[in-house]
Amino acid sequence: MAKKRKFNLISGREAIVLLIAILMAAFFCINENFRTYPTLITIANNAYYISLMAIGVAFPLITGGVDLSIGTGLVCYALIGGHLIVTYDMPVAVGLIACVLSGALIGVLNGVLVAIMDLPPFLATLCTCMITRGLGSVLFASRMVTWPSAFSEKGWYIKAFKITTEGGTIIPVGIAVIVVLMLLMSFVLKKTKIGRYTIAIGSNKEATRLSGVNVRFYHISAYVISGIFAGLAGIAYASIFSVVQPGAGAGTEMDAIGGAIVGGVSATGGYGTIFGTFLGVIVICLMKVGLPFIGLQANWQLIVTGLVLIGAVLVDVVKKKK
Repeated sequence: MAKKRKFNLISGREAIVLLIAILMAAFFCINENFRTYPTLITIANNAYYISLMAIGVAFPLITGGVDLSIGTGLVCYALIGGHLIVTYDMPVAVGLIACVLSGALIGVLNGVLVAIMDLPPFLATLCTCMITRGLGSVLFASRMVTWPSAFSEKGWYIKAFKITTEGGTIIPVGIAVIVVLMLLMSFVLKKTKIGRYTIAIGSNKEATRLSGVNVRFYHISAYVISGIFAGLAGIAYASIFSVVQPGAGAGTEMDAIGGAIVGGVSATGGYGTIFGTFLGVIVICLMKVGLPFIGLQANWQLIVTGLVLIGAVLVDVVKKKK
């Protein structure tokens, strides 16, 4: 008799992360102030741009690299797009495209530095992190840029993430956008050459090259994907906050990278899933929003997040040793 194929909706690691997210939400719900609709909206608002960054950065992480430029990058791209819309009265679509293209260009630069010039990913993307942060301040003389509001004619882009009813209730429709992009990039990672070779590069770069794969092209592609999603994250960031301040965004890349690693992306490359990455982001967002409700402020949040990341990396190391 032929063996029946097992059908697993989610992996064991993803199931554990999902359980942790559920238990964490249940724990925070003990506080009645956490069990409110505005709290849910706050979690969703954080999840939009962090999820987009995390989905993109999962690709460089799976290659065994990293992209530290996404945090300051998303702010820089949002500044460029918003400046075109507000100062030069460009159509909103032009500003949105500018965000994505700016991210893609920085992604190409990161990819060239890492894949062709052979710079360590940490160093290369740290440099572009500083470049994007400084570029936003230099180009706009440290002036904030205000994107069109939801109540203006040009504010239609906000409806991709949230819809405000006449009664003032916010509907977080952006969750549907994130789910669609998550499914799309899961398909790319599992079913396309870009995804398969991204995993192969992280598993054994030299063996992949010797098998005839254009390693440089697919390595650069991973960073371009990260840059594009940082651009999309810039659009989400502008949709949520409207006002974009030069110099902001530093540190948000760690939320995205942390979410990816908590969700099962190997810290040393070669393995990871987009769904797991999304679940990891939910855990990070729950901590960011929920910890203040139990009296832990910003500094303690960083400590707890750091400890969670250490635990996630240790699990990955033990798994690889086995």
